[in-house]
Amino acid sequence: MVLGKTFDAGSIIKFLSQVSLGAVALGLAFGIASVLWLGFIFNDTIIEISLTLAVSYIAFFTAQDALEVSGVLAVMTLGMFYAAFAKTAFKGDSQQSLHHFWEMVAYIANTLIFILSGVVIADGVLQDNIHFERHGTSWGFLVLLYVFVQISRAVVVGVLYPLLRHFGYGMDIKEATVLVWSGLRGAVALSLSLSVKRASDSVQTYLKPEVGTMFVFFTGGIVFLTLILNGSTTQFLLHLLGLGKLSATKLRVLKYTQYELLNKALEAFGDLRDDEELGPVDWVNVKKYITCLNNLEDEQAHPHDVPDKDDHVHTMNLKDTRVRLLNGMPYT
Repeated sequence: MVLGKTFDAGSIIKFLSQVSLGAVALGLAFGIASVLWLGFIFNDTIIEISLTLAVSYIAFFTAQDALEVSGVLAVMTLGMFYAAFAKTAFKGDSQQSLHHFWEMVAYIANTLIFILSGVVIADGVLQDNIHFERHGTSWGFLVLLYVFVQISRAVVVGVLYPLLRHFGYGMDIKEATVLVWSGLRGAVALSLSLSVKRASDSVQTYLKPEVGTMFVFFTGGIVFLTLILNGSTTQFLLHLLGLGKLSATKLRVLKYTQYELLNKALEAFGDLRDDEELGPVDWVNVKKYITCLNNLEDEQAHPHDVPDKDDHVHTMNLKDTRVRLLNGMPYT
C-alpha cells in the first residue's frame, strides 16, 4: 500500500498474517537453535556475544529478504525468547558483558539513524530543492500531526483504561496521564521512514521521491517534538501529579535502613574504644564530632511489621517485594 498498490480486505488479512506469524515462527526457530548452541559453550564471553550478534542479523535478513516476512518482528521475537529462556545459557560474567555490549550497539545504531535522518531532512526540506517545494505548508501539517498523535494516544489509553485498571498491579488516572504524555518516538519510527525513503528513490517505484522525503520529514518532526516537548516536561508532570514522592512503605524501609546503618556505625565505634593500639583517646569528645551517632532515635519498627488492619500498607509491601524480585531475576 505504501508503494501505491491496492489490495482488498482478504489480501490484507492474508498478508498481515503471513508477515507477522511467519516472522514470529522464524524468530522462535532461531532462538531455539541458538540457545541449544549456547549449551555447548562454556565460559567464553566473546563467542557467546558474537553468536547473539550473528544470529540477530541472520534472522533479520532471512526474514526480510529470503522469506519476505517482517525482519523487525523476527528479531523482536528472538529477543523475547532470549529474555524468557536464555538467562541460564550465558555462564559466568557473560550476561553482564552481553548487556553492556548490546547497550553500546543500540546507542551507536540510534546515533547513526538520527544522523542519517537529519541529513535526509536537511537535504530534502531545509535546502528547499525540487523534492520539497511546499515546505511552508508542511511545517503547519507537522504541528497538526503532533496534536493528532497526542489525541490518538489519549483515545487509545482511555478506551483501554477500564482493562488497565484491573491488569497487573492496576493503573490509576495519574499513571494513565503519564502514559499518554510520555509516549516518545525514536529510532524505530525513523528507520521505517528511511525504508520508505529508500523505496521512493529506487528505479521502479510507485512513490515519488518527494513523498519519501515527506515521510522522513514528518516522522523526524514528530520524533523531535516528542523528545523536546514531552520528554523535557515529563518530570514536571510527575511532580505535578505527585508521582515522584516516595510511598509510605518506601519511607518506612528508608528510615529503618538508615537506623540499622547508624546502629552498625555505633557498634564499630564501640569496637574502636576497645582497641588498645589507639591509646588513651578522649572518646567522649570524639563522639561529639560524629553527629550522626548522637541523633539516634528510638528503635525503629521493622517496615514489614504492620498491623493487620492496615491493608493498604500490606498491599504496598507486596507490590514492592514483587518489583524487587522481578528486578533481581535477570541477575540470578
